[in-house]
Amino acid sequence: MVDITHKTTSLRAATAQAIVTVGSAETMRAILDKKVPKGDVLEVARTAGLFAVKNTSNAIPDCHPIPVEFTGITYEFGAESIKIEVTVKAIYRTGVEVEAMHGASIVALTMYDMLKPIDKSVGISEIKLLRKNGGKSDFNAAMDLKISTAVIVCSDSVSAGTKADASGKIIVEKLEKLGIGGSQYVVIPDEVGSIQDQIQQFVETKIDLVITTGGTGLSHKDVTPEAVIPLLDRRIPGIEEAMRAHGQERTPYAMLSRSVAGFCKDTLVLALPGSVGGAAESMEAIFPSVLHLFGILNGNRHGN
Repeated sequence: MVDITHKTTSLRAATAQAIVTVGSAETMRAILDKKVPKGDVLEVARTAGLFAVKNTSNAIPDCHPIPVEFTGITYEFGAESIKIEVTVKAIYRTGVEVEAMHGASIVALTMYDMLKPIDKSVGISEIKLLRKNGGKSDFNAAMDLKISTAVIVCSDSVSAGTKADASGKIIVEKLEKLGIGGSQYVVIPDEVGSIQDQIQQFVETKIDLVITTGGTGLSHKDVTPEAVIPLLDRRIPGIEEAMRAHGQERTPYAMLSRSVAGFCKDTLVLALPGSVGGAAESMEAIFPSVLHLFGILNGNRHGN
């Protein structure tokens, strides 16, 4: 199966359909009047659909077992057809569209099996996904924003040339995958004055997003939070909490990080850990959803 451990948990929903056609109005009447010899077609098919949704990972090899928290099955009746819609919801790291389509397929197949003794013209068509939400697909509009970015590596050893940078490059790479390229990239010592001067320079040139990496730990040399916090007009605790919570699910040491997030004027400043894993996981925790902030800012600017 595809590795989804880097993804964040969110509410996922999907609705799929299938259409069952019958050969005559008599078959439709038998269904609605519950006179099909094999039993109540609609209720048996609904039950089969519920089981199918919950057991999708047992039938489709690459599907993950998902803690399904809602399944709704509805019918829309035509003169000689039944439109089936299956809606599935879960709070998880991956979507539920296959679960919804699997459910719709099995509802339709169950109807076919129950009706074929009385109607040789039964058919199944238009099994497809109607809609889905949750995950990155919800943030396409935010990802289309034109955002200027800068990445600051705060490290005495990297600045001195005794160590190669990896975390800053990971951040740049992840921004590029989001469609945000052209990040300015600088390496400076982990010193309060150097950090503040560099951030203020980017703020003055109206960079939208500044991300620092390094110096967020608890050693005496880790001073990035002490440098960043006095510059911020508004802290954003939710972003800080999201990064730590995401990391804590992966290592118990994440609680020791002092990641910081907030606005300095109209520039969003994020101070991330200096380890490659910490920087990568922090980016995974808050992007692309954090880009919604720039949609809010652009709206305010246009309003003004």
